[in-house]
Amino acid sequence: MLDLRFSEAELERRRDHITDFVQSQVDAAGADGAVLGLSGGIDSTLTAHLAVEALGAENVHGLVLPARVSSEGNMSDAERVARDLEISYDVIEVEPIVDALLKAYPEAEGDREAVGNARARVRAVLNYLVANHEDRLVLGTGNRSEAAVGYFTKYGDGAVDCHPIGNLYKAQVRQLARHVGVPEELAAKTATAELWADQTDEDELGVSYETLDSILATHVDGPLSVDATARLLEVEAETVETVRGMYERSEHKRRVPPAPEPLD
Repeated sequence: MLDLRFSEAELERRRDHITDFVQSQVDAAGADGAVLGLSGGIDSTLTAHLAVEALGAENVHGLVLPARVSSEGNMSDAERVARDLEISYDVIEVEPIVDALLKAYPEAEGDREAVGNARARVRAVLNYLVANHEDRLVLGTGNRSEAAVGYFTKYGDGAVDCHPIGNLYKAQVRQLARHVGVPEELAAKTATAELWADQTDEDELGVSYETLDSILATHVDGPLSVDATARLLEVEAETVETVRGMYERSEHKRRVPPAPEPLD
């Protein structure tokens, strides 16, 4: 696979670039700080660390938003991150709100994807409820790999004011996390969105993050053809085509909702 790791000097440049970005976004909005969801995973953990560097712990508010399918370990890790960083945080149960939605529209009960996405959208509403009340921005925790293939919920975890780590592939997220001092047991955790029970990101994506990152860097973001990418990475051309298809089908998630062109 392709080695996408940064040098030590580049890691520091990325760290400074992201913290400057977060500070500039908050300043430009005239906001009093930032809110972000803490899942116990590496993406939100790194984002929280960088937000504290950029804004100070007193200006970052974390939300731990457990649902019925959330593991106790991940929720415990989320609270640990908030305590270690000394940021204020709240724990708000998501499931009662999801249950209210299903009571209003019981036809969706049992639809794993629809209910899972509803959980993500409820979390977005809670993020913005707190952010509006406290005059803060909502920080996204999505990375470049997941954004490229649409592995996020539209108007759910994609509903944010900015994406601080949105230009980092997953391997680079883990590398930068270690660089800024995230404990290894968090940096190396298996990734899961926990939208339903026993979910892991790589199982749902159908490809490892190492392979995904490499295909994105060489083919989707890079200049190589499907066949050249397959030869370079020693993977099946079908795998490259699958990633390309995920990228193309999810384009609507990365754009502002379209409107018809103006009439003459």
